[in-house]
Amino acid sequence: MLEIDWIKTSVYNDHYRYSRHGDQERQNDNLTLADISQALLNGRILEQYPDTGRGVSCLVVGFTDHGIPIHVVCGKMGAVLVIITVYIPMPPKFTNPFERG
Repeated sequence: MLEIDWIKTSVYNDHYRYSRHGDQERQNDNLTLADISQALLNGRILEQYPDTGRGVSCLVVGFTDHGIPIHVVCGKMGAVLVIITVYIPMPPKFTNPFERG
């Protein structure tokens, strides 16, 4: 199980990396690296995912300084935080940043 304090500390200390997929999805939604960092630093864990074959992960919801909601799926590779994917939550999958549709 991932802890939000560990995630925030990893981001603050620049001890994280993007998966290829995560970086591509970030670019597809025109999100900057700073947007993702901001969302993680002020975010909270919305869902925890048990080991799915690649280790534990979680869904973090946070906001940019401009108020844009962002979902970030994070995992752990050794002692490093990995950004697995990112997206802006929208209907029909999500009714708001905190609730599935």
